[in-house]
Amino acid sequence: MSIVIIRQDDKIELWKTAIETADPNIKVYSYLEPHDKNLVEVALVWKHPKGSLAAYSNLKYIASTGAGVDFIFEDETTPKDLPITRVVDTMLASDMSEYVLAAIFSFLKHLNGYKVDQFHKVWKPRPYYRISDFNIGIMGLGALGTVLAKDLLRFVFKPQGWSNSKKVIQGVTTYQGETEFGSFLSTSQVLVCLLPLTNKTTGILNAGIFEQLPIGAYLINAARGGHLVDQDLLDYIDNGHIAGATLDVFHQEPLPLTHPFWENEKINITPHYASVSDTDSVVPQLLENYGRMQRGESLLNLVSELKGY
Repeated sequence: MSIVIIRQDDKIELWKTAIETADPNIKVYSYLEPHDKNLVEVALVWKHPKGSLAAYSNLKYIASTGAGVDFIFEDETTPKDLPITRVVDTMLASDMSEYVLAAIFSFLKHLNGYKVDQFHKVWKPRPYYRISDFNIGIMGLGALGTVLAKDLLRFVFKPQGWSNSKKVIQGVTTYQGETEFGSFLSTSQVLVCLLPLTNKTTGILNAGIFEQLPIGAYLINAARGGHLVDQDLLDYIDNGHIAGATLDVFHQEPLPLTHPFWENEKINITPHYASVSDTDSVVPQLLENYGRMQRGESLLNLVSELKGY
């Protein structure tokens, strides 16, 4: 029995080596090398080529090597009725929180604007903001959003969060469901999207949302590119309602060179690197699930097909 790693970046060998080092008794293959597909029980995937999972008829479960699983559901050829797991990792959540904090402080102190000024050799001091000036609104209070909210409290920010179901986090104002969404938006001067990408959340960052934010609000999207309607953001930056944005995720990655985001000085772009699964941290939980599968025990971090995460 064996594990296959299916992903489209240059990290297959990194993950393969990490698993083999942790447990030399497990056979691990890259999907690109010769192997007996009938002996593969587990597929470790990250943005796999669509259709690549269909060749494995004896899979016991599919494991995302990151927190997201939307790409698995988007592949119509994914074997049906198989358990799917995702990564829930404290390091992943901490890395994401640090990224968002950096983006918030950059906005408060105009660091991105000053970088633009530097290239134009412009000396132009701006009135800066303070932590006390802003409510930070977090869309999504799962593992990532909860860590961010608690870290914001440590810096004496005023975090508030919105989610589908009621969440209780000491010191954090929380909102739930569609009926409280408007109240959440109207008081969020910085809006952070950490939602999973599902049918319900695709395109959620749109003109209707931006219109409800306070004038001069700032957007941070570190979840999925599919959450954002790109042209709506450009329109609301152009009309002054949105002050700017930090974007780490996009509909197409790498972001096409012709995309207007590249030329917009109020948009800060990073290459989907806010939070990256670390093999040292993630491999132990992947192997724990592999052992549970062999022993016939329940898997950890199972994904709900109904919810999409």
